[in-house]
Amino acid sequence: MFDTRGKVGIDSAAMLGNADALITAVKFDSQGLVPVIAQDKATGTIRMLAWANAEALRLTVTKERAVFWSRSRKEIWEKGLTSGNSMKVHDVRLDCDGDAILYVVDAMGPSCHTNATSCFFRTVTPEGLKADDGPAACCSK
Repeated sequence: MFDTRGKVGIDSAAMLGNADALITAVKFDSQGLVPVIAQDKATGTIRMLAWANAEALRLTVTKERAVFWSRSRKEIWEKGLTSGNSMKVHDVRLDCDGDAILYVVDAMGPSCHTNATSCFFRTVTPEGLKADDGPAACCSK
C-alpha cells in the first residue's frame, strides 16, 4: 500500500495486495532484475546486497522472508533456506527512482556466505583493505 510520500510498507494483513503495487512501481533492469539491500531492523546495519526479479519480490512480500534471484545459478533463492541464516522481512521500501529496493529485516545469524555479519566486512584504510565483521550499528539509543 502506498502512502502519500510514495513509500511502500508491509501490512501483514494486506501483504498480497502490496505485491502487485510494488511490482508495478519497480523499474527493473534489462534482465528483469532490481538491486535489493537488506538492512537490519534493530541496528540499521546494511547486511547484504542481492538481486530480485518480480517473482522474488512477490514471494518476499507474501512470505515475509527475504527472497532473491541468483544471477549465477539463475534461480530463486530464499535467504537461509539451506544455511538457517534467514531474514524475516518487516518492511519493503522502494527508492525515489523505483530502481532499488530496501528490505528491513531481522537477520537470523550471519548474512554473508563468509560467515560475517555483513557482506560489507572490508573497509578501506590508508594501508589497504582491512577485514572486520561489518559496519558497526548505525544508531545508538
